[in-house]
Amino acid sequence: MKKIFQILIIVCGGLLMNSCYYDELQEKIIPELPTDPDDPDYVEILFGTDIQPIFTASCIGCHNASRNPDLREGYAYSSLVPEYVIANDAASSRLYNKLAGGHQNLATDKITLIKTWINQGAKNN
Repeated sequence: MKKIFQILIIVCGGLLMNSCYYDELQEKIIPELPTDPDDPDYVEILFGTDIQPIFTASCIGCHNASRNPDLREGYAYSSLVPEYVIANDAASSRLYNKLAGGHQNLATDKITLIKTWINQGAKNN
């Protein structure tokens, strides 16, 4: 009986030690789109036709008149800039950091569009 108890303690100790293993979360890689107008692959990202539809399809269920930022059409731009978006600096923008961190599991291509729009100056176009 004493031997079984010792084996059980060793097995439980081993399981406990292995359960403390920590996997580092993999950072989502967001591809870069050109932000320099002189680049031959440059495409201007438009708020009204490229960005607002993302918010309309994925965000306004929660982010509406009752929750900031208000991302409904007609309100989104003024709700985002400058509090959540720093023009030309996606890395410092609260919006981009929240989305890149996995908020609502927004698709990578949509996050890339938002990042590029910010880095292109976050224009209301």
